Amino acid sequence: MTKTAKTDIAARKAGLEARLAELDDRLHRIEDHLDEAPNPDWEENAQESENDEVLEELGNVGLDEVKRIKAALDRIDTGTYGACVKCGEDISGDRLDLLPATPFCKNCA
Repeated sequence: MTKTAKTDIAARKAGLEARLAELDDRLHRIEDHLDEAPNPDWEENAQESENDEVLEELGNVGLDEVKRIKAALDRIDTGTYGACVKCGEDISGDRLDLLPATPFCKNCA
């Protein structure tokens, strides 16, 4: 592995870790909001229930992204990051720039 490739992986790892921290903070805020006591006003409570459904879905999307990021960090630690988990071909740098946690090359995606 070249020095440039190691630098790219280190930069991608730092970016993935930063995104993971951001998601962790967001998920905790969502959880805190969902744990709040319901509003006694039934109209307000109905609106809050709708908002809670949206927050729950955002939380689920965030949890899925956390799983993808942790899997990417595991691939970095095992030295398989940047290789497609399906066909084994290299994932292009441009694709990793756009989707740093992707396990697939563009052909297998």
